[in-house]
Amino acid sequence: MNAFPRSSKAASVVRYSEANVPTEYGTFRVVVYREDLGARNGFHDHVAVVKGDVRGDDVLVRVHSECMTGEVLHSMKCDCREQLDLGLRRIAEEGRGAVFYLRQEGRGIGLGDKIRAYALQERGVDTVDANRMLGLPDDSRRYDVAAFMCADLGIRSVVLLTNNPLKVQALRAEGVPVARRVSAFVEPNEHNRGYLIAKTRRMGHHLDIAALVAGDHVGPIEPMMTETADGEPIAPDGDTKVRPLR
Repeated sequence: MNAFPRSSKAASVVRYSEANVPTEYGTFRVVVYREDLGARNGFHDHVAVVKGDVRGDDVLVRVHSECMTGEVLHSMKCDCREQLDLGLRRIAEEGRGAVFYLRQEGRGIGLGDKIRAYALQERGVDTVDANRMLGLPDDSRRYDVAAFMCADLGIRSVVLLTNNPLKVQALRAEGVPVARRVSAFVEPNEHNRGYLIAKTRRMGHHLDIAALVAGDHVGPIEPMMTETADGEPIAPDGDTKVRPLR
């Protein structure tokens, strides 16, 4: 039985297929959720990559939107592929958790418009203004499908692996209890530093803006810090020591 309210947009999502898939991080259960987009638009296949028994509370979850340029072409303009790898690795180490891979390329604007935005970025426009110059939203992603996945898999609350506080808010708005946030920091490179600065300054991501601007080694505001449900920072083991990701 679904634990969370099911929005009208997610009403056309079904658990379609599943199988065990071996990866370099171990074997995961891959569960495909098919979203019917209507007769004219076909469907999207979203994926839950699951490790262990995820029924219950405080399940480590990475909600990840597809990025063909980063994950297939190994583009260095973003940190998407590295964050996906981080999610799979951390969940494998934990022995329990899930990556929700959602089909919403380019923060929801699609691949074609994402490349149009990239063309503007070549002229010095940042990721936010590029979207706005094209008449597109800063971020049009939705998380009702992720909420449906949680309910279907028996996940009652999540520990969310993200740098994006708006993702925490969006999941909570869909009825998903977020127990705390865990940093998804990965090393920046010379090509994505400006992108990360824009996400930090203009979209509120939790990264060290001073280090990004200076071009120094950069980490989260508090490396490996997590947040309680009320947004209060805590160390992952409950003490005052903070340990960086490795």
